[in-house]
Amino acid sequence: MTIKDLPLLAKTVIDGFMNGFNKSTVKGPGLEFSQYRSYQPGDDLRWLDWHMFARSDRYYIRESEVETSISVRFLVDASASMNHDDDGVKKIEYAKALTASLAYLANLQGDSVALNVFQDGGLFSLPSRPDPQHLQRLFHHLQQINPTGKFTKPIQYKELFAGTGRKELLVFVTDMYQANGEIDELLKSLSSLRHEIIVFHLIGQNEIDFDFKGYTTLQDLETGETIQVNTQRAKDAYQVRLKEHLAGIKSNLAAKGIVYQMVSIAQPLDEALRAFLVRRKKGAK
Repeated sequence: MTIKDLPLLAKTVIDGFMNGFNKSTVKGPGLEFSQYRSYQPGDDLRWLDWHMFARSDRYYIRESEVETSISVRFLVDASASMNHDDDGVKKIEYAKALTASLAYLANLQGDSVALNVFQDGGLFSLPSRPDPQHLQRLFHHLQQINPTGKFTKPIQYKELFAGTGRKELLVFVTDMYQANGEIDELLKSLSSLRHEIIVFHLIGQNEIDFDFKGYTTLQDLETGETIQVNTQRAKDAYQVRLKEHLAGIKSNLAAKGIVYQMVSIAQPLDEALRAFLVRRKKGAK
């Protein structure tokens, strides 16, 4: 998270992450990759990985049970609550890094990528394309995000349904903060389209531990409302409520067939990705 250049950060995270996975296999399309092996005479040249050749000057074949490309659409929550800070790391910065890394991985596999940003009641859309130049455009728009206002109003969601009807993998990065069920409404609408949906729920470790460095006044970043709390006295009750809240989110999404992954923004990004893809691999068996 100390790397501020998103393309460099994405490449650093994924290159190191893939090195740890080269001896294992996570097969299938869409943010999943398979093992590499050295090229042998007679191999189908369509499966040569030119990115690996560019880095190593050696020919590698990318093996997979399902050789196909899909469209991966990244949905990023950029409402004001994503400015939440945990020991110098903001949720939005973690969201940018996570999105950039997964977009880099998707592009590496030949998948096309798209971006939607939910911010200040509106919706920014970057359409899906598979070329490397488009990936740079996605990086550029991610870099410009500055969280403001409330989450996008449901009336704006229609832009998400105006595509070609092609099935997509939707990756939603959010803190799941909502005032009137607007995120629930979004996910309900998206799940009805039969897309595969993955929700990365970002949460501060200070939220999990209820540790705000002695502060007794907490402010809602979207409404500006404040509340006085006795952090020590309220901690036990808070953590019980938080556990129930998170269980409710997980159960609600599971009922819609949505994959849910909670991520503490204190967790190193490569570890979070590794834990997620290992879980997807086990779930595919």
